[in-house]
Amino acid sequence: MITIEQIIETVNEYNPDANTKMVREAYEFAAMAHAGMKRQSGEEYIQHSLATSLNLAKLRLDTPSIVAGLLHDVPEDTSYTLEDIKKKFGREVAKLVEGITKLGTLKYRGLERYAENLRKMFLAMAEDIRVILIKFADRINNLETLEYLRPDKRKRIALETLEIYAPIALRLGMGEMKGNLEDLAFPYVYPKEYAWVKKEAENKLKIEKKFIDKIKKVVQKELQEEGIEHVSIHGRIKHLYSLYRKLLTKDRDINRIYDLIALRVVVKDVPECYKVLGLIHKKWKPLKGRIKDYIAQPKPNGYQSLHTTVFAKKGKIVEFQIRDKKMHELAEFGIAAHWQYKDSDIKKITREKAEWVHALKDIQKRFQDDLKYLSEIKVEIFQNRIFVFTPQGDVIDLPENSTPVDFAYHIHTDVGNKCSGALINEEMSSLDTSLKSGDVVEIIINKNRKKPNPDWLDFVKTNIARDKIKYYLNKEKEGIIIKLLKKK
Repeated sequence: MITIEQIIETVNEYNPDANTKMVREAYEFAAMAHAGMKRQSGEEYIQHSLATSLNLAKLRLDTPSIVAGLLHDVPEDTSYTLEDIKKKFGREVAKLVEGITKLGTLKYRGLERYAENLRKMFLAMAEDIRVILIKFADRINNLETLEYLRPDKRKRIALETLEIYAPIALRLGMGEMKGNLEDLAFPYVYPKEYAWVKKEAENKLKIEKKFIDKIKKVVQKELQEEGIEHVSIHGRIKHLYSLYRKLLTKDRDINRIYDLIALRVVVKDVPECYKVLGLIHKKWKPLKGRIKDYIAQPKPNGYQSLHTTVFAKKGKIVEFQIRDKKMHELAEFGIAAHWQYKDSDIKKITREKAEWVHALKDIQKRFQDDLKYLSEIKVEIFQNRIFVFTPQGDVIDLPENSTPVDFAYHIHTDVGNKCSGALINEEMSSLDTSLKSGDVVEIIINKNRKKPNPDWLDFVKTNIARDKIKYYLNKEKEGIIIKLLKKK
């Protein structure tokens, strides 16, 4: 049973100045509004409100969000209105509750039929990003109690979680939230696959855990001897759904998964991160091509860390993730970290994520047609993403299997229209080559080229490239027709 005291205690830990009086009043109001109501599990309905609010407190969100978490189902499920909430708790809380209420009325019937609902969702998010964070907190508790619902409803909610909520969490940099959402939904969407992966992982973890504990002690000793102060060293076990997706690419062979348990080393600052990396490489030989510097080149969603995979004791392979405290918080909480720091770096990264949400609003303005809107949204959110680099080191975020032509149009329309070739990792490559994360791409431009090649439409993956190519080809056709008419 969750209590209001747990929530207040959690809030006080990260925000001693929080208005806990308002939090307590919101609990009392919600408890009165939901009095006598039960959930399908038989527990008091207020437990769901408390669970949602506690999830938000674990994300370290601000007081209005915590309060809105407690009140989020009041207008939809009780006789009290949004106006009642506004009078008692103010405009800000009422707006958050209103956003959640709008999302609560959406019914998922598969991604293809969801365009209009997605519009509403992104409009609510664009107005206040906290709406989706409250929805995540609400969804986590709903998934934890799915077993009490009808099988068809269980599967619908779980599938919506995998197809919509988890990809949005990833895009907002909330890696831990994405993993939790997926793992809770996984057994209801793919029950047989879940049982198989769980068994495989449990058997492997029994062996791996003892070994990882030994490696952890070795690293702790090395850091101590070098005088490197560490915040924490802990094993991170791969989320089950993420493991399942990876196993599908490795012929279902769990012995080919090197990061089932990764050792995460959190230190105080960036120079210490690189010191730790040097120390690990001095102790153990790194695997070629497995050293990733996401500190110098962050992922598009803001993720920063050093990754390396080494041959440790007896030739066993171990992955390390090294980051400072701020990077760790951002990797765990994503855009939610915005409310934890006054720091300009965090504000910049989280602002960029918020701008991405606003960009979705612009997509809505451009496309009134549901199918066009959905195709753009699918590319922007629901496809797996890769990130590639310009020769200057700028990160370009693209959908999986994008080509140099997609990359070129992402840089600039003229670069796309005039591109004639591409160097990928300094090697000449065809324009229909599928790019991979980490590729460095340089576009070769033919200044004499006047228009894009119509054949590019056969292989480009992004809507932006396809639209630009079609626009210039149509423009050319119009020009030819005008010339013919003039001749007549």
